[in-house]
Amino acid sequence: MDEALHERMREAIKDVPPGRVSTYGDIAAMVGAPSPRMVGALLSEDGHDLPWHRILRANGTPSPHIAHEQLARLRAEGVLADGQRVNLRKYRWQPED
Repeated sequence: MDEALHERMREAIKDVPPGRVSTYGDIAAMVGAPSPRMVGALLSEDGHDLPWHRILRANGTPSPHIAHEQLARLRAEGVLADGQRVNLRKYRWQPED
């Protein structure tokens, strides 16, 4: 991944405000990344200082290996899940918000 794309993804993730969520695909589309998997890779390798918990899968669920912590962090910001699923219609962030 080139450095410019890497930085665009980091900035887009930083922009997701507390109390809102985005998806891997949303971030990829915003920055012109060829795949949502690139966003996931960035978060796993270089996302410790980013609000990683605000990025969900396309169906509104967290990744299984981080689900408990991710949902707890979102709940602390006022994002409530129905079981393991966040209502994207209610909580999804769009840059023009």
